[in-house]
Amino acid sequence: MLVYIGKRLLVAIPTLLIISIFVFSLQKLLPGDPIMAMAGEERDPAVLDMLREKYRLNDPIPVQYITWLGGVLTGDLGISLRTNQPVTELIAEKLPVTIQLAIMSMFFAFAIGVPMGILAAVKKNTAIDYVASILALSGLSVPNFWLGIMLILLISVNLGWLPASGFESIFVDPVRSLQTMIMPSFVLGNALAATLMRHTRSAMLGVLSADYIRTARAKGLSPRQVILSHSFRNALLPVITLTALLFGELLAGAVLTEQIFTIPGFGKLIVDAVFNRDYAVVQGVVMCTAVGFIVMNLIADILYVLLNPRLRASL
Repeated sequence: MLVYIGKRLLVAIPTLLIISIFVFSLQKLLPGDPIMAMAGEERDPAVLDMLREKYRLNDPIPVQYITWLGGVLTGDLGISLRTNQPVTELIAEKLPVTIQLAIMSMFFAFAIGVPMGILAAVKKNTAIDYVASILALSGLSVPNFWLGIMLILLISVNLGWLPASGFESIFVDPVRSLQTMIMPSFVLGNALAATLMRHTRSAMLGVLSADYIRTARAKGLSPRQVILSHSFRNALLPVITLTALLFGELLAGAVLTEQIFTIPGFGKLIVDAVFNRDYAVVQGVVMCTAVGFIVMNLIADILYVLLNPRLRASL
C-alpha cells in the first residue's frame, strides 16, 4: 500500500509543476498593472519604481517564476499587493470557512442523492424512479443563485428561522455557525445531490444485474442485506471518485453562493483578487486548490483499493 501511495505522489509532483507554470503564465497575460493601482492617483514615478523593485516585478519573467516557486516550496506564497498581508495568512483565514461549507454541502448531497439513487435503481421503471429522475434533473437545472434567493425570502424573511447572511466561526459560536451555513450548504448540496443520484443509480443498476447478486438472493438473504451489504458496497466505487472531484470543486470556492450569503470563503477571496489584479493571492489560492484536488484524488484511490479486494491483491 505504501508503495502504491508513493507512486501516486510521484505522479502528483509533475502535475503540480505544470499547474504552477500554467497559473503563473496566465497571470502575466491579465490586462492592467497592479502597481499603478497601488501607487494612488498621483502615481509618482519614484513610487512606481520602488514598488516594482519591492515586489521584484522588474526581474525577467523566468526569474520571477523561479523566485515564486522557491517561496511556494518553503511555504511562502508571497505578499498581497492590496492588503500587504502574507498570502498564507489570508488562505489560513479563508480555508476553514470553505472547508466547513464543503463538508456540510457534501453531507446534504449524500443524504439526498445516494438514498435517492439506490431507491431509483431498486424500483427501476416505476413511479419512484421517474420522480427521482425528475428531482435530479430539477436539481441540475435550478440555478444556485435563484434557489439561494428563494430560500432567503422564505426561510429568513417570511419565517425568520435562519439568518439571511453572514458567517460565524464554529470555534466561536457553533450554533450560530451552523445556522448561517445550513442554507448555503443546502443550495450547493442540492445541485451535487442530483449528480450523485444519477451516478449512484447507474452504478447500482450495473451491480444488481451481476451474477453474485443473483446468488446472494438465491441463498435466501433479505433484500436489505442484498442491497446494502452486497450491491451498494460495490456500486460505491465510482461514486467515491465522483465525490472526491465534487469535494475538490467545492474547495475551489462557490463564488455565487458565497456572494449571496456573504460568506468570506475562497470564492470571494479569489474574485476580489482577480478584480484587484492581486497576482500573489490568485496564484496562492489556485495552487492550494490544485493541491486539494490532488489530495482528494489520492484519498479516492486509496479508498478504491481498500474497498476492492481485487485491487488489493494486484498490489
